[in-house]
Amino acid sequence: MSEPLVAFNHLSVSFAADQGRVRAVQEVSFAVHAGQTVGVVGESGCGKSVTAMSLMGLLPPQAARLDGGEIRFQGRDLLTLKPSQMADLRGNELAMIFQEPMSALNPVLTIGEQLCEPLIRHRGESPKAAWQHATRLITHVGLARAESLMTSYPHQLSGGMLQRIMIAMALSCRPKLLIADEPTTALDVTVQAQILRLLRDRAREHHMALMLITHDLGVIAQMAEHVVVMYAGRVVEQGATADVLRHPLHPYTQGLIASRPVPGQRQRRLYSIPGQVPDLAALPPYCAFTDRCAQATERCRQGVPPLVGQTRQAACFYSGLAESGL
Repeated sequence: MSEPLVAFNHLSVSFAADQGRVRAVQEVSFAVHAGQTVGVVGESGCGKSVTAMSLMGLLPPQAARLDGGEIRFQGRDLLTLKPSQMADLRGNELAMIFQEPMSALNPVLTIGEQLCEPLIRHRGESPKAAWQHATRLITHVGLARAESLMTSYPHQLSGGMLQRIMIAMALSCRPKLLIADEPTTALDVTVQAQILRLLRDRAREHHMALMLITHDLGVIAQMAEHVVVMYAGRVVEQGATADVLRHPLHPYTQGLIASRPVPGQRQRRLYSIPGQVPDLAALPPYCAFTDRCAQATERCRQGVPPLVGQTRQAACFYSGLAESGL
């Protein structure tokens, strides 16, 4: 396969807290190729969003600290760029759709003003040309009355409409990578399907890479070709989506899949992974899933299992990948 568009290589990030350093991301490595959709899945607090915010250069500098690794985009390590260089990439070649569009958009600026900003900043369009371009973008993401919406404020739009506006803004400069962080949170099922279809269609249309962050394996199954499973700040499994969902190797992935509702089995009690996610400020010196894992043995308390494998990877002493050579 060709060189990846984006490569996370042993990325580690921590935050300052009252109880000490919180290790939010540890030794995270995976790649996203041009035109590929990669799903990043895991429970809240597993490091998905911190990984994405690291790529975008949006972590708070007062609290966040890079403890190691790199993020390469088209051969350049983003973590070594100056703020002005990142500003040139952000919103242009790299774009992101945030979890909460209402908080991501400026409440005192109209939709039109916010859509025009990246077109003027990155594409050098005149205000008039940018306004016309932004109006077309609104129509392109399936919203009617584009001219009226251009003069509206965020609080005047529904959640689904705001999410489409965020997509229009993110796509305005034809980015090479779009990060969608929980893009369907708090939306009803019908609107969720529309938003996901819109993202998929635009990614194909522009041959754009899509990094889809979610806790919903159903979304991953529908959208992603490759899936990365994270737990307690680490990648615990990754591979082709169909392979991972059909034959999960890590006990945590197995638990996530077992927790999904099964159509036609409404009377079945949903499975829940026992226990709680460990405190990231006091992680054990062994596999962080050990205390929740029914398959754990004494070996699991003797160190952190490395992420091994080639086409499939898993961080479990009993995955069998080291022996199989996969």
